[in-house]
Amino acid sequence: MNNELLNIAAKTAESVIDDTDSLDILQLVSFKLDEIEYGIDILSVHEILRIPEITRLPNTPEYIKGVINLRGNVIPVVDIRLRFGMQQVALTELSRIIVVEIGEKLVGLLVDNVHQVIRLSRSRIDEPHDLIEGISTEFISGIGRLQDRLIVILRLDNILFSDEQ
Repeated sequence: MNNELLNIAAKTAESVIDDTDSLDILQLVSFKLDEIEYGIDILSVHEILRIPEITRLPNTPEYIKGVINLRGNVIPVVDIRLRFGMQQVALTELSRIIVVEIGEKLVGLLVDNVHQVIRLSRSRIDEPHDLIEGISTEFISGIGRLQDRLIVILRLDNILFSDEQ
């Protein structure tokens, strides 16, 4: 993990732990889109980058912003806002690319900002509700409860391409 991820973890780590069993804890890197907090299992996170130059590719879905060169590796970048059907916004100083490992491949996820690293007891994670349709079945593995906040925990398998494509 790179220094930025370690700094975020050191400065902002929060814990909600019901059991003393450390195997029951999920660590998440959280980020926000439109004031909704999302979480990705920290074990999937390779590193967090400031926005480098992104090379656009022809004939790709709109949510694939292009590719970046990360130390000799070409990595596709997915705009999470567009992937989730949200409105595109301008990049800011806080915008980041979270490089995650999906299967054997590295993929960059473009997010508004990286919020913090969270330690969350698995007993505080609920399955997505059956009545929630759309993005939930494809991208959400659970909803975490942290004090007065809800964190939408993402499944990364379908971020690049869904099963339907």
